[in-house]
Amino acid sequence: MLKRRGLQAIQALLELALEPERWRSGPDLAASQAIPEPMLEQVLQQLRRAELVEARRGRHGGYRLQRAAAAIPLLEVLRAVEADPSQEPATSAAAQQAGEQVALALERRLQLALERELARLSLEELLYDLRSTQECLRQEGGLMLG
Repeated sequence: MLKRRGLQAIQALLELALEPERWRSGPDLAASQAIPEPMLEQVLQQLRRAELVEARRGRHGGYRLQRAAAAIPLLEVLRAVEADPSQEPATSAAAQQAGEQVALALERRLQLALERELARLSLEELLYDLRSTQECLRQEGGLMLG
């Protein structure tokens, strides 16, 4: 389910969520996340159309979150930049065998469970995990609680 484009969108949004009031340019975000700039610009445009980020032109322009990180479910992010995640995989003539049908049914159930979790999980929760990890990796070995 998680494709490169979806992961890049999440990376960019996490970067924006670190400083939600700051406008960040596309090239700046691309460099900080090691994502090719043309690809990230496409992702940012899709996120803008989905009203997840806002864009502003000019010297002090760029991108920033359009709403609070807590109000951005990861499923919404993925739907903005990837094909419909609830789309069932295409089946071939060989997929008519009973074993393959069971595998497809299981794959669909797992897909639905993943979608439920992504709909519940917000960008803010992922940001908390990122900050906790960064804090633990500091030399002082701090721990971020609550």
